[in-house]
Amino acid sequence: MIVLSYLWLLALIPLLVEKDDAEVQWHAKHGIVLMVAEFALWIVLTVISFALAPVGIGCAIALLQMVLSLVIIVVHIICIIKGVGGERFLIPGVSQYADRF
Repeated sequence: MIVLSYLWLLALIPLLVEKDDAEVQWHAKHGIVLMVAEFALWIVLTVISFALAPVGIGCAIALLQMVLSLVIIVVHIICIIKGVGGERFLIPGVSQYADRF
């Protein structure tokens, strides 16, 4: 179930199914907050990319968006590996919001 916690929308499955397992709940909450943060970042970068396209900087923003997508995938893989190993990976700026609910 911890693997599902970091696979974007599939994080809802362990959150709803494993209510008695605190470790799975922790990872599921962090996976959901990470997904929301990624979605917000994607929207912001897309709007900036379209706004700056006439200037010629839109392509640079789109390239930045692709690099950030790779970084996000790497973060997900690290979270899955740490979670399966029984550890927790705290993501600065994201983990503090997951602990609130």
